[in-house]
Amino acid sequence: MSHFYSVIIPVYNRPDEMEELLASLEAQTRRDCFEVVVVEDGSTVPCREQVERYAAKGLNVKYFAKENEGRSIARNYGIERAAGDYFIFFDSDCVIPRDYFEKLEKMAAERPLDCFGGPDAADKSFTTTQKAINHAMTSFLTTGGIRGGKLSMEKFTPRTFNMGYSRRVYERVGGFREMFSEDIDMSTRIRHAGFTIGLYADLPVYHKRRVDFGKFARQVYVFGMSRITLKLLYPETLKPVHCLPAAFVIGCLAMLVLAVVWSPWWLLPLGIYIVAIFAAALWATRSVIVAAKAIPASMIQLGGYGTGFIKAYFVKIILGRGRNEAEEFALRKGK
Repeated sequence: MSHFYSVIIPVYNRPDEMEELLASLEAQTRRDCFEVVVVEDGSTVPCREQVERYAAKGLNVKYFAKENEGRSIARNYGIERAAGDYFIFFDSDCVIPRDYFEKLEKMAAERPLDCFGGPDAADKSFTTTQKAINHAMTSFLTTGGIRGGKLSMEKFTPRTFNMGYSRRVYERVGGFREMFSEDIDMSTRIRHAGFTIGLYADLPVYHKRRVDFGKFARQVYVFGMSRITLKLLYPETLKPVHCLPAAFVIGCLAMLVLAVVWSPWWLLPLGIYIVAIFAAALWATRSVIVAAKAIPASMIQLGGYGTGFIKAYFVKIILGRGRNEAEEFALRKGK
């Protein structure tokens, strides 16, 4: 069954990224089955010029500018102005493979889903740091495959760098709530409403993510904190795999103390793990430089997420300061 898709893209001060994203959408092998809805969320450096240029080339694209209220509200704003019977969400830092919609139509016909997600990958044009960060965020050794890997320790949850759901889902469940990890919240609400939800494993996007380790560290720290908010909203969604980065942080601290007061051999497990990360990245990327950078990227991913998780667990659960926050989010309808 053929669908008409509305691609919803919130953007804030990213004209260069939008140039690449729109170019990849203009180059699609199937352009008759989708429109693009760009929502400028109060940008001081807008992308109107880029949108108008690709509209002149024949891309079916709409542009809306609004005051800054956050990416979730921007997505909902776009949905309300979209014509499609299926909504697809990309982040502005994504580049879309040219056969994406051609593949999507085939996959949707073979296995219809009310809500789908796809994996993210690193394009060959990305910097070595971007490729290393992408590996850290997708490797089974660091994330347990929960972001769309072939091996996974948890049920797949679509995320907004590559996610779609039907208009019927939106009419029943509503839009995104303005919160961190709003895509996981949305996917959970869709699942709770009884809709079919799953992974199209061969439908990746190229996701630039953060371009340096400092910004990446801040991002994963927030991810770790937001996991506790999600636990307060949906207690059953906290799985052992989500606790592994916190266990990693505690384990590393314990090994460091034991190495100082007892024997350096206590650091051996960490050394073996680092070698495994390097070997896995080398096998996946075929680049010694990317594999070497994957080591600090993986330590940042685990350490940042784990630290955020531990802090939020202590403040929001042990001290009980997260209950009001969870109640506030639960009252937000996402409209």
